[in-house]
Amino acid sequence: MLDLITIGDSTFDTFLILEESQKACSLSKNKKLLSFNYAEKTPIENTAQSIGGNAANVAVGVKKLGYKTSIVTELGDDINGHIIKEELEKTGVDVSMVKKIKNSTTRYSIVLNYCGERTILSYYAKRNYNLPNLPKTKWIYYTSLGKSFEKLQDKLEKYLQKNKEVKLAINPGSYQIKNGLEKTKKILPLTDLLVVNKEEAEKLVGKKQNYKELLSSLHQAGAKTVVITDNEKGSYTFDGKKKYFMPAYKVNMIAKTGAGDAYTSAFLSAIMRDKNIPEAMLAGTANASSVIQKFGSQEGLLNKRQLNKLMKEKSEIQPKQI
Repeated sequence: MLDLITIGDSTFDTFLILEESQKACSLSKNKKLLSFNYAEKTPIENTAQSIGGNAANVAVGVKKLGYKTSIVTELGDDINGHIIKEELEKTGVDVSMVKKIKNSTTRYSIVLNYCGERTILSYYAKRNYNLPNLPKTKWIYYTSLGKSFEKLQDKLEKYLQKNKEVKLAINPGSYQIKNGLEKTKKILPLTDLLVVNKEEAEKLVGKKQNYKELLSSLHQAGAKTVVITDNEKGSYTFDGKKKYFMPAYKVNMIAKTGAGDAYTSAFLSAIMRDKNIPEAMLAGTANASSVIQKFGSQEGLLNKRQLNKLMKEKSEIQPKQI
């Protein structure tokens, strides 16, 4: 019996930390615009590489917190695919459902870090997704996929309808929200835990709303428990009974990449241990605060002892009902 199966694309990420002192690029936060001087060299302060993708990050994060995890993901038969599978094996994640596609490349991303924020250049490899026969599990985490995700989701929906004891957590990817919004909405009534950021929440709802309204709208759409994360502003949760706000820890942030996955890993792990919503929010916040102090999506993921220690150190910061 597995505790969690994650389903989604895996990536090989290269992080480029751009020099801020040289002013080789300019930032317009209001327009969400990062500009470079054309035909000029842009200096890089530091670089790092790691495996990534929401499914891989959460599989590793939950594994580090003491659970049996497996991943359903498709990789190319290139060097990046080999590295991803090898690194997942090293963490103890079960890779028996990792599929290698012959004569295909693996997804990868170039992550530009500037002024604490990240801009991601993503390469999507062509896939024809299929859901394998799943072993027994308590939870499934369904997340980022590209074109042709619909066939896999149809099979997942049928699986969940047949295996009602299995709980579903989802974090739809950018492609699923942008190009398959109506299809993505159809799985919400089968969802026990929905985790999205504020922008994703508004796209799912179809309009701009405040946090309380978004929580209610997504719960009415079918998700039993809704989590909305909003970077350094904190996170919001609604389980159909009470709404909570949890402030983020103030830490020396290096890069935001992987913060949402770290939050999800610890939040979901707490729920799997029958913790309540405020306790899960504390765990998620602590894990996310650790990840943003490192480069890469998995470098700062905490184990159970480290997580409990950090929550104890930050015990003065608690969720509040809103």
